[in-house]
Amino acid sequence: MKPIVFICFILIAALSIPQVRTGLESTMVGQMVIQIPLLAFTGYLFGTGIRKHVWKPEGVQYNQNGIPVLLIAIFTSIFWLLPRSLDAALNNTTFELAKYLTAPLLIGLPLAFSWGRLTPIVKGFIWANVISMLFVMGWLYANAPIRLCNNYLKGQQVNLGITLIGLSLFFLFSLFFKAFFIGEKRISPPLR
Repeated sequence: MKPIVFICFILIAALSIPQVRTGLESTMVGQMVIQIPLLAFTGYLFGTGIRKHVWKPEGVQYNQNGIPVLLIAIFTSIFWLLPRSLDAALNNTTFELAKYLTAPLLIGLPLAFSWGRLTPIVKGFIWANVISMLFVMGWLYANAPIRLCNNYLKGQQVNLGITLIGLSLFFLFSLFFKAFFIGEKRISPPLR
């Protein structure tokens, strides 16, 4: 067994400890910004560890450009952004189990299998949509006149909104900095 796969199992086990799980789920920021992304990251690490062994040439033809499998990750991510899904994960053990299964297997694993196959334009399109979606969801959570999640107070909802807006700005400036200051060094033609 590869060390990276072993690390994934340890991370899932750590996130499953009742005290850790309860602590993360006690706030909206903990559940949406820490717990679900960590579960997805675990699936991504697992996917990078098993990708060469599982993804045979027959399967590659269905994911040549990376988009078909990536759509699974996108739709699953959108599902876990909804307030109804967050409430259901706290109120229903089946949804809680679904969160622990779908975040690694339907967000992280498809990303591991697809991200390297995407063209730079598609990656930029995905990042642009992630940034705008985080900003819009953050604005919605911060400015909604009512509580969107029954299990969390309005103050936690506003904190999540501010956090999502901050994350979107962080990603935006990081990509801007990378594109303009760290990007590939190009040899310019000689001046005439």
